[in-house]
Amino acid sequence: MTLSVDIGHRLGALKLEVRFESAGHLTALFGPSGSGKTSLVNLVAGLIRPDTGRIVIDGRTLVDTASRTFLPAHGRRVGFVFQDARLFPHLTVRSNLLYGRWFTPRAERYAEFDRVVDMLGIGHILARRPALLSGGEKQRVAIGRALLASPRLLLMDEPLASLDDARKAEIMPYLERLRDETKIPIVYVSHSVAEVARLATDIVVMANGKVAAAGPTTDIMQRLDLLPPEEVGEGGAVLDMKVLGHDEAFGMTVLGTAAGQMRVPRLPLGDGATVRVRVRARDVMIATERPHGLSALNVLPGRIVEIGAVDGAQVDLRLDCGGDMLVSRITRQSLETLGLTPGRDVFAVIKTVAFDRANLSRGAGAVLTSD
Repeated sequence: MTLSVDIGHRLGALKLEVRFESAGHLTALFGPSGSGKTSLVNLVAGLIRPDTGRIVIDGRTLVDTASRTFLPAHGRRVGFVFQDARLFPHLTVRSNLLYGRWFTPRAERYAEFDRVVDMLGIGHILARRPALLSGGEKQRVAIGRALLASPRLLLMDEPLASLDDARKAEIMPYLERLRDETKIPIVYVSHSVAEVARLATDIVVMANGKVAAAGPTTDIMQRLDLLPPEEVGEGGAVLDMKVLGHDEAFGMTVLGTAAGQMRVPRLPLGDGATVRVRVRARDVMIATERPHGLSALNVLPGRIVEIGAVDGAQVDLRLDCGGDMLVSRITRQSLETLGLTPGRDVFAVIKTVAFDRANLSRGAGAVLTSD
């Protein structure tokens, strides 16, 4: 899926000037509240007509003000999942799911009811009404309803924002399955680093109605300068690794990286499975010599390729570890004491316990479940 956006639009005090292209399967619109993310999604959905510009999905023009083309919302075949589930309270889960199919011509329906129900794990609640569902269950039903309309594009506007941490953890695996097991392109709105790092294939960073940066998740997540202050501590590198094996005696899984092996808490995956790993910059220590007598199990050789601007007492380093890029956030005092400069060979040291479930997620084709 190629999503091409080049629009200008004023909404009150906010002036949107957005231009980007994305070929990712799940494109995240990331940024703080008020940056224009939801307004942009509404423009893609056809709920707002832009002042100027065009939006094209896979060569299909949704709007082009120059040629006076505007495909109305009902003709775009776009599924929409909101922050709140917006289920019909008087209908059962089954009836809510089937509602979207009524508006899709029979010849254009591709979503299979049983497959969607199985993928979202909601077969046991089909007879219930929304009042008897948890927040996570409601959102899964809302996603199922959108899928069963057989959309050409799925828009998700902060679907986890109203959920507590336990419900977010419950629904995340289903969002991963949605990304990996369907062919539907997804645009996902969020202001959470943890969410976009785990789910997105591409990220568009929004700030004050404009695009601050856009590109693959692995590139954008290393740009700590793009993150809001409250989320900087969650930023760092995102790497796709392979399971090499398990150390059952100590409850560890061994992952393969370009720089060598990395040990993380035991994962319920077979050898060869792909795992997406978020390595937060604040969890990466720097050593100028290979350390000994250290409790941290992950020591990766690398080379400093860039030293960022000093931010108060802190500074960010970018490391090339055999082709995999890591980011380390250290103090300016450590930088000067160790005499760190671009081009210097160092060792990145990462504690195994830094990799909790929020930092380890399934890659394409892997199924990460609980033991």
